[in-house]
Amino acid sequence: MKTTLIRAMGAGALALATLAAGPALAGNGSHDDHDNRSDRRWGHHDRGAQMVSVGVRPYYLVDQLEEGRLKHKLQSCENRPVKPTAFSIGHRGAAMQFPEHTRESYVAAARQGAGIVECDVTFTKDRELVCRHSQCDLATTTNILGIPELAAKCSQPFIPADLATGAPAQATCCTSDLTLAEFRALRGKMDGANPMATTPEEYMAGTPSWRTDMYAATGTLMTHKESIALFKQLGVGMTPELKSASVAMPYEGDYTQEAYAQQMIDEYKEMGVSPRKVWPQSFNLDDVLYWIHNEPRFGKQAVFLESVDSEADVPAAIARLPELAAQGVNIVAPPLWTLVTVEGTDTIVPSDYAVAAKAAGLDIITWTLERSGTLVDGGGWYYQSITDATTGPGDTYRLLDVLAQDVGIIGIFSDWPATVTYYANCMGK
Repeated sequence: MKTTLIRAMGAGALALATLAAGPALAGNGSHDDHDNRSDRRWGHHDRGAQMVSVGVRPYYLVDQLEEGRLKHKLQSCENRPVKPTAFSIGHRGAAMQFPEHTRESYVAAARQGAGIVECDVTFTKDRELVCRHSQCDLATTTNILGIPELAAKCSQPFIPADLATGAPAQATCCTSDLTLAEFRALRGKMDGANPMATTPEEYMAGTPSWRTDMYAATGTLMTHKESIALFKQLGVGMTPELKSASVAMPYEGDYTQEAYAQQMIDEYKEMGVSPRKVWPQSFNLDDVLYWIHNEPRFGKQAVFLESVDSEADVPAAIARLPELAAQGVNIVAPPLWTLVTVEGTDTIVPSDYAVAAKAAGLDIITWTLERSGTLVDGGGWYYQSITDATTGPGDTYRLLDVLAQDVGIIGIFSDWPATVTYYANCMGK
């Protein structure tokens, strides 16, 4: 749906209160309207006159485009107002430059106009839900290895690299190794590790060169409930991803996968969040079907994340699309590359998967833009189906334009939501 625009602001800090308070980002009218899938309005929102700062990056990316229709259109929007849009989804917040799944990252995403923000959900030793991309990523995303009493609790405490043999350093630290109180003692950092480290300090200093540590001085970790409260304050939609447990389930014999999936939904209900504002996600189809059958108002917007690692996985993914629709799944979310291919020498076009998903009546979200560095190396995993057509930063917008206009996605996760916000406002998404 088209969004209404408001006055843009340049770079600079915006008060948190400026972003506070606003109704739902998606869906409108009564619950009866919402329950009719044909009336679902992805991207509808009414956050009032909050200001958005997209900064300089979108303009840089536009400058890198070759002359043509897309560049001229995006240039024509340079002085237009910008408003939050649910087409722009903050992936772990604004993880390109802020420590992921931290308060700072979430606020940055909202300030960049993300209309929906993600909390990946996992659990602690005492079964409290927290925001982390993986149950066992604490060694690379937090300072746990710098806190000896907590580092000692890790499933695999730090082992230095063997420089003689080339064996990499190792450490595995899980939220399930810690109680919630212990988890709260950690600070988020930029995701990364130095595989040839001989000390914990060297191991933690692994931020990729195209990212930055400039905003990693704080890194406030959050529980799932705290993220809900913050997102309500910011006026954004919420897309929690129930992460696969790294521990055996049922955990400690009685904490089942179903109980875990229900607990996540219960926290939204407990905090008075309308199902219209929540898009629960999972790579585990059983989780999505559980929500569809047991929490149908939340299941209506449940997102099935497609686990497609390579071209070899695509035929099976295409074959199951009609069955997903028959099971009540409304939204699928495959990775970027699954939805596009190259025609001729460098023309990006929709893939067979994209065509089949639309034919099955499914809405499509995709992930993750701005997660592939400078794109001068072909873009890596996220661009694997269009490597030959990917030569530099401007191809971020070439790909986004095909996904939005030709594939017809309804939203896209980005590590730097401002890039998508600018495009969506210019193109009326």
